[in-house]
Amino acid sequence: MLTSMYDRFWKQEYWFPSQYSWADMEDSNGIIYTHPKDLLAAIPLTFIILIVRYSFERVIGLPLGRLMGVHDARRIKAFHNPILESFFRSQSQNPKEAQLNDLATQCSLSVRQVQRWFRCRRNQERPLLSKKFCEACWKFIVYSYFFFGGFLALYNEPWLWRSKACWEGFPKQPLKPAIYWWYLLEFSFYLSLIITLSFDVKRKDFREQIIHHFSAITLIYFSYCSNYIRVGTLVMLIHDVSDVFLEAGKMFNYARWKNSSEIVFIIFTVIFLFSRLILLPYRVLYTTIYDSMAEHKPFFGYYFSNALLFILQALNIFWSYLILQMFFRFIIIGKVNKDVRSDIDEQCTSDEQSETEQKKNGSPAMSLMASPNPKVTEGQALTKRH
Repeated sequence: MLTSMYDRFWKQEYWFPSQYSWADMEDSNGIIYTHPKDLLAAIPLTFIILIVRYSFERVIGLPLGRLMGVHDARRIKAFHNPILESFFRSQSQNPKEAQLNDLATQCSLSVRQVQRWFRCRRNQERPLLSKKFCEACWKFIVYSYFFFGGFLALYNEPWLWRSKACWEGFPKQPLKPAIYWWYLLEFSFYLSLIITLSFDVKRKDFREQIIHHFSAITLIYFSYCSNYIRVGTLVMLIHDVSDVFLEAGKMFNYARWKNSSEIVFIIFTVIFLFSRLILLPYRVLYTTIYDSMAEHKPFFGYYFSNALLFILQALNIFWSYLILQMFFRFIIIGKVNKDVRSDIDEQCTSDEQSETEQKKNGSPAMSLMASPNPKVTEGQALTKRH
């Protein structure tokens, strides 16, 4: 059964136009073509990238963050309460009014005390500012390497400047070492992002990011196996250029470099909209739909690759909408307001700020939150303060 599934998966009509087969893609006369087995090297390389990232964030990211002025805010720790902790972990981090009343009764606390406990507890789950900076710093370095390295690899290639050249001699197009390593590194990098999804900073577009990562991995793998590498390199280059400025903008934002952050945001907006809403459809989607079929009839790979490209384009349109929202706010207000796709946990920032203000004012609420005894009442805390 497994053999049958394996043979069906690798049927040549899925991967190549009707007049070509896997035998046509065998290396000959010193000419090297793409082979699916080449990407097996991504398995160990993915874990190497994870190790390099871990080391980079601690050896370079953290010191650079401190140098740029990134400091983690002091967190108010919620007192230990097994009932509230169990509810927080197993049911909801933001209980509704009826649930708050029920929990308050079980814990012999007031509803306001339970609300404050959940606010403090949610804030404890927020990623530290230094973690966000290190993650953005790592991605900035990686995307910069991919874009500039990829541009140098393609600079003398005709398909960078003329999209129709992507299909000259397709699918029997030789593979160059620089392009192989670019593909392998991008493939391994996105595999590493899938592995660290549950640990990285979660944002409002978390589901869209999952779709993007899986689509990118599938597209990279399929385009390599079916030798769509020329189009694949254009797609990677177009996407990587805006990501460089996205991560740079995050770094400046976390460091609170206001002017630099706003300048980079404007540059990022222009590059993102141009590269993904104009350049990608005009230079890539058009050529994969029309030019690719000039000498070949449509086959499964044609429909599959275009479907994945349209999924990526739909995500680009979604993100463009969010970016334009931010841009118009910037034009109206005169500063970059909170990122509309910012971290989910950042919505609790106001909670932490209100608690901090209450502590500064000597609020009984903060005396309660710092107390190890959950049954200390507001009145008792107030009496102690006086």
